[in-house]
Amino acid sequence: MRKIEAYESLEKFGRIRLSKIFFMRDVMYSEIANFYGVQNIPSNPVLAIQAGTRLCEELLEPFNATFGRIAVRSAYRSCDVSYLGNQKGHTCACNEANHAAHIWDERDTKGLMGATASVVVPWFMDKYAAGADWRALAYWIHDNLPYSSLEFFDGKGMCSFNISWHDKPKKNITSWMKPRILLKDAHDIKDFSEWYEGLPKLVESGMNGFATLQPLESFADIDAEAYVNNIRSNSRLINE
Repeated sequence: MRKIEAYESLEKFGRIRLSKIFFMRDVMYSEIANFYGVQNIPSNPVLAIQAGTRLCEELLEPFNATFGRIAVRSAYRSCDVSYLGNQKGHTCACNEANHAAHIWDERDTKGLMGATASVVVPWFMDKYAAGADWRALAYWIHDNLPYSSLEFFDGKGMCSFNISWHDKPKKNITSWMKPRILLKDAHDIKDFSEWYEGLPKLVESGMNGFATLQPLESFADIDAEAYVNNIRSNSRLINE
């Protein structure tokens, strides 16, 4: 598989649709890359597409359908961007810890795939500013979505958080607030509904099936429009 080395290929890559409303271009923005002039482009575009599709389809889409528009603050990070962010003290983990997390196009030490996004839910941000407990949203996610790990931050009043999809979900919830560890290996612990009374019920995103596509053999030669059409034809549920 060839890397993305031409502008035309990068433009096509940005048009690839990961889920109902998310495209690759939506998840590649990086303030670190912009400020320091480092490329935030996958070395393994196919793996980035596969991992990002699972994250967007299974986690971000249901959020968007239930709470309204979500803001993606940081999602995909290249190895170069992640390394620089760590070296400069910009709250980036070391690259090995970020494999199958923010670095979507690298598998972890066990050969497993994963993807992480840092997001803000404006609907809940307003509730949080009015005194809502961050744990309400954390427990809602735990009861409703197939996440792997969550990490919450005050985020200067935004109640931002990392949300991760992984081949082998960990079911861990941590925060930089109190308590630091909310849940650990909580695969069999459910029903925290008393914590999130008043939060909306889960709304199905109305589009599944992206992740069932056969893996791409080579990104460099794909036709982006044809790829999008292939995604649409392979989706079981779609609302146009």
